This record gives sequence, structure tokens and C-alpha cells, in this order.
Amino acid sequence: RAWSQGGRGEFRDLAVADDTIRDIRPLAGGGAVFASGESVWGMSDVSDLRVRFGHAATADLRMNKRVNFRLSRDGLTVRFGFELDGKVPARFNLAERRYEDSGDQVGLHPPRFAAEGVEVKVLQNNLTLNGQVLKLLPNEKSRSVAVAPDGQSLVVGAIWTLRRFDRAGHELWRWVAPGDVWTVNISADGRLVVAAYADGTIRWHRLSDGKELAAFFPHADRKRWVVWTPSGYYDASPGAEDLIGWHLNRGKDNVADFFPASRFRAQFNRPDVITKIFDTLDEGEALRLANVDAGRRVDAQSPKVQNVLPPIVQIVSPTDGTDVKTTSITIKYSTRSPADAPVTGLRARVNGQMVNLSGTNNGAATDGLREINVPIPAQDSLIQLFAENKNGFSAPAAVRVNWTKETAAAPAAQEEAQFKPKLYVLAVGVSKYADPDLNLGFAAKDARDFAAVLQQQQGKLYSEVKVRLLADEKATKDDVLDGLEWLKREVTASDVGMLLLAGHGKNDNTNNYYFLPHNADLNRLLRTGVPQNDIKIALNSLAGKAIFFVDTCHSGNVLGTAKTRGVTTDINAFVNELASAENGVVVFTASTSRQVSLEKADWGNGAFTKAVVEGLSGKAEYKKTGRVTHKGLDLYVTERVKELTDGQQSPVSISPNGVTDFPIAAVER
Repeated sequence: RAWSQGGRGEFRDLAVADDTIRDIRPLAGGGAVFASGESVWGMSDVSDLRVRFGHAATADLRMNKRVNFRLSRDGLTVRFGFELDGKVPARFNLAERRYEDSGDQVGLHPPRFAAEGVEVKVLQNNLTLNGQVLKLLPNEKSRSVAVAPDGQSLVVGAIWTLRRFDRAGHELWRWVAPGDVWTVNISADGRLVVAAYADGTIRWHRLSDGKELAAFFPHADRKRWVVWTPSGYYDASPGAEDLIGWHLNRGKDNVADFFPASRFRAQFNRPDVITKIFDTLDEGEALRLANVDAGRRVDAQSPKVQNVLPPIVQIVSPTDGTDVKTTSITIKYSTRSPADAPVTGLRARVNGQMVNLSGTNNGAATDGLREINVPIPAQDSLIQLFAENKNGFSAPAAVRVNWTKETAAAPAAQEEAQFKPKLYVLAVGVSKYADPDLNLGFAAKDARDFAAVLQQQQGKLYSEVKVRLLADEKATKDDVLDGLEWLKREVTASDVGMLLLAGHGKNDNTNNYYFLPHNADLNRLLRTGVPQNDIKIALNSLAGKAIFFVDTCHSGNVLGTAKTRGVTTDINAFVNELASAENGVVVFTASTSRQVSLEKADWGNGAFTKAVVEGLSGKAEYKKTGRVTHKGLDLYVTERVKELTDGQQSPVSISPNGVTDFPIAAVER
């Protein structure tokens, strides 16, 4: 409600939210910013009643029809809804870390609301058990209830707490909730309580004492997800690991720091711990067993984040939206780093592409800040700075600048008219392995077809296309490493580098990924596999744009006549590392973690490469501009692979923060 004349005039009402306004603050220039109960924020300009909204990243887990919240017998598969009352249903398999057919309810049970000798009724936002009101905190309201399979207890979700009572109404345990407990269920095996919270998380607790074991956050985009334990060990889908992080206070007089989870990937990305925790129902024991399996010290603990902090970098000037007219800009910045981990380097990316900072002034300025000259193209640009210390890279500091020089009103068109980039392609495909047990049908053909469709771009989008094709016996470990070195050496700042790996991939016992070349030996993986670090160094060192296509995912056979690729492969952590903003690689993966990557004689290719080749040939040209962009290709490949595999395979594409959509192929009309 807004009043004119500083509160002395008439009022007007603005409809701004679908739920309670939780907080509202005035803006200096008039209007207000607010937050509402449906996890939405907005800004209102009372002068002309305009309202701008931020979109909720959370699922709406309020379920009046609580039968929509269903569990498998072991509690590790959960069915919920992204929207109110279970609408837009989803089914997530926590054990395999993947979404399943959302319409399938087979083997899933809703909460139990009664048992022999147990009668639960709702009475004015309170619950009665056999006529007795269950005692909660003063003014606390109950939201949900589930009766245990043996009928000897029940779990109640309320606005502040999750509680367990025995059948006589005595409280057995109480857990302080992160928000309203919208609905709750108990696994049929009697081990787990699973609760859906107002903060958009679904959490697993021990039934015996309420101890939280793991939390699951399904992003509202219905693709990304992240799972973590109370100590912070996590697993995340591609592009999702920065949905969580560590918030570190610095005293009441200083702004707190936030560090995304990706800054501590080496210490805390532990899908093995999450798997073990549901076997042991104890995080400490899960960590111990996971360390045993991985060959780590049995008592190894991840260090406290306070002891492994990366630096923090802040851009002081120019401010966001500054107009520029020159192709070099001076950035003033400050850094902050722990005393035992001083800043050792600085990296800059412009529109996601690395720029050369050699020869620029990196000394202290007169005001105590530091400054550096960053080259920029003649177009609107996003500049990102990354500071580095022994613990890793900082989260990026970013500033957007607007190009205003009239002679460059259409820089993209002018650049294309004056100069076409070169494309360098390294295509690796292995169907015939030295170990015949690993043989595949179409991986080598995938590499040939991928190289061929891009070779056709010579003289179109690219002035020249240079291809290095490594297939079957030509794709030994040394050959692949030489090819990576070739990419790194040849790609200049104005070029594009692409890498395709088709064949098998494998993780070692510490979750590091290896591509299996022709001469791979599973018993000598370190000596014969191509390690993720060599792939990462080559790709994030490219002076130009870098795109990685990887089709080496988990083994299995779900289509009968289809053959699958992968030997115990979980590529999520590697993909997330490559696509971090500091590395700047656009990544296309054939399938999600723990999914199969399929090939079939009827297709003549793997499903993923078939879709990629079709898309690059023109089917991914959605905007009718004569160009296929990487985001357009992502859209086409995602839908096409789902169609080919009847939804059994779900490709994923990730663009690092700061990388704008750009053309990768031209289409003849």
C-alpha cells in the first residue's frame, strides 16, 4: 500500500505477490524492495506502479494433497511436485542421483495417516492423537504428519520443528527445522524420515533420533540439483554445485563472505560419502568407509573451510554500466587473502574468453588499490577478474561496460566482414580397443562424422577448419596427449577450439576421470588413461573459445539392442570444474551422471553424436539467422536425444558464467 504526498495523501494498493509479504524496505529513489513467502523478491516503483520480480529458484513443496509426496521402500526415491499441491511432478532417485519417469508411482507409497490403535486428527492447526492434543511450542502450528510402518510412533512436521512422538503422545525427539515442514513421510523399512521444507529442500533424517543425514535441493529449472551432508560433503549435477556454499561471518562490523561450493571442490565433492551415508546412517562412519574404498587415510577429514580459503577480489572501478570508447580499459581492484595464503596470480576473462595480462601495470596505485589494463573488443563486454592463491581461485568479480563508439555500431557484423576465425577440431573416437572386452560399435564413426560436419564449415563461418582425427588404433594415450598439445598451441585469441571424446571413460577410486584411449589398461589406469587434469589444462589454456563434447558415460544396457559406453563413470565433478567461470569451457555431455550413453545400429552413431551432427548441419538453427549457436545446439540435442532414447538419456550443456551465446556453425539457405 503506497501513499502519495509522503503519507499524507491518498493510498493505492499494488498487487505484487501471491503469498505473504515477509519484509519490505524503502529504496532511496522511491519505491520499495520486498520479499514474499513464495520465495520471490521484487522491486516496486510506486510512481507508475511498475513491479520487477526476481524468479524463485526453489520448488514449491506445499502439498495439501500430501499423498503426492511418495517414497520407495528404502526411502531413497522420492516423488514430489515443483509446484503447489504436487503439480509438475518429479521423481528423483537419490541412490543413482538422477531424475526418473515422473509419472511412475509404482513401488512408491504415500504417508500413512493411521494405524491400528492410532487415530490422528487435525484440529485448528493442531494434531490430536487418540483425542489428545500433541504439544508443540507456543503458537506453533502443525503442517504434516506420518505414522510409522509399525504403528508405534508418528512424526509431525510443524512450522519450526520436526518431532517424533510415541503412540502415547510422548515426545521422543525434536529437530529444529529450516522452515515449515510442508509434508513428511517415513520409509517402509522404518529407517528414514523424509521431509519437504519451505526452503525448497527435501531432507533425510534417521527415524531413531531425527539426525539429519542429507539434504536435496531441486532447482526450479527442473534440471539442476545438489545433494549435501550436514558437514558439507556434496554431489551436484552439471552446473549446480554453486547453488550451495559456505557463509563465513567476519564480526558484526564487517560484511560476511560467501564462498560457493566449487571453491572447495577438491575437499568436499564426495559423492562416495553420500552413497555410504544411507548404508551406515552415520556421516562419520560413511566418511571412514568411503576413505577405505578410495585408499585415503581412514581418519582423513576435510579441513575446515576457514583453513583453505581462496582469495576474494573486488572491482572498485569502473562501475557497472560504464560507457567505453577504447579497446583497453583500466580496472582498479582490491584483493583479500588469508595471511598464510597470499595472492599469487590474477586471471581475466572478457565475455568468457581469457585475455593476456602480460605487460600491464599490476602495481599498487596511489590510493592503496591495484590497477590493471584489460583489452576488450569493440562491443558491450563483461569483464571478470579472478585472484589465485595456493588454495585455488576466487569467485569472479565482474563488471559490465557498454561500447559507445559510433563507428562500431554493429561490431559483430563488421568483425565477420573483415575477418573470419579459424576452427581447430580434435576428434577422438575409440571403438576397437586393445582390450576387446571394451569394444564399441560407433565411437570411431562418431569422431569421423563429427569431424566431417565441421570440415564443411570451411569458408562459411570459419576461414579455415583444421581437423586432427584420432580413431581406434590411432588414438593411443600419446596420440591424444599430442592432440591436446596441438590444440593448445594452435588456437589463437580469435579462433575456436573444439574437442570430442567418444569411447569409454572411467573414474579412479578418488573420483578422478580418465578417458580410455585405444591402449588403455583398466588395471594400469594412471599409466594408460588420459587424465582429466591434462584435458582441463589444454582446454582452459586455449586463447580462443573452447568447446568440449564428451560421450563416455556410465555402463549399462537399457534398450536391449543398444550398446552402452562407460566403465563406472561419473563425470559430473569434472564437467563442473571445466565449466567454472575461471576455466571458461563450454561443455556438452552425452548424458547425466550415472546415466547410460547409448549407441545403436539403427542410428549409425551414438545418440548424442547423431544429434550433434544433425544440429550442426542446420536443424539447430532456431532463430533463422543462418547461424547455429551453442545454446541453440544445446536445445536441439537435448530434445533429440530424449526422442531417440525414449527419455533414457539426457544430455547436458553448461556455459560458464560470463560466456555469452555465440555462433558455432553457419547454415546455407
